[in-house]
Amino acid sequence: MSSSISSIYSVNPWLVAVVLNTILLGVAWIAPKKLLTPAGLFHAWFLAILIWVTLGWQGYAVVMFYFLVGSGVTRIGMAQKEAEGIAEKRSGARGPENVWGSALTGALCALGVGIINSGFLVPNPQLLIPNPQSLLLLAYVASFSTKLADTTASEVGKAYGKSTFLITTLQPVPRGTEGAVSLEGTLAGIVASVAIALVGWGVGLIDLLGVAWCVLAAFIATNVESVIGATLQSKYTWLTNEVVNILNTLIGAIASVLLAWTWITFIN
Repeated sequence: MSSSISSIYSVNPWLVAVVLNTILLGVAWIAPKKLLTPAGLFHAWFLAILIWVTLGWQGYAVVMFYFLVGSGVTRIGMAQKEAEGIAEKRSGARGPENVWGSALTGALCALGVGIINSGFLVPNPQLLIPNPQSLLLLAYVASFSTKLADTTASEVGKAYGKSTFLITTLQPVPRGTEGAVSLEGTLAGIVASVAIALVGWGVGLIDLLGVAWCVLAAFIATNVESVIGATLQSKYTWLTNEVVNILNTLIGAIASVLLAWTWITFIN
């Protein structure tokens, strides 16, 4: 049986991806607890197919872990956060803007790996960048490690943060303030980034050193995102939460690659 499944996947991964994710879409559509809006479901369906085709079940496992855990932490203390007016809209159900705000960077990394593996546009990428697939896989995991750290830190901080401070001035501010950080949220964010990075390692996308780069990159990017929220977001209407999320994951992905590249250069 397992050899038959492996044979089907190796021959036509598109078929497996479409069938699998269409089944999951149907389950999510009729589920009483809505994690995604109807439009969000179809965008997530497309994203999931892209990830499966380019990175296989390994990349799929990472994005599914992010989605399930991220959706779960969004609902922590939901009644209290709604009463205070600091809860996510639609009770945390994600729309297309949330899907791509969280996953655009990862999707581009996955697409890059797919293009390189196909040899269609870059016949010999090793001549340009050493181990480009490994760096893109690291960036892929780091982008979701960053986003899960950000989501967890924000939601746990809003629910359980005893003291919240503006990251730029360290002055006390109400929970839910853009750019606010808390000890509880920060620690929860670090734990979340470690968890998803370990998933990436467990499925073979990154090595143990890559886990360290993902966690460190997530910490850097999450704090930079808080600075952006505290200083720039209120000044520019185009700097929406979704745009900030894209910047956040992009910073995390780039930081992980720079950390890995610096380390390789140092030891060589």
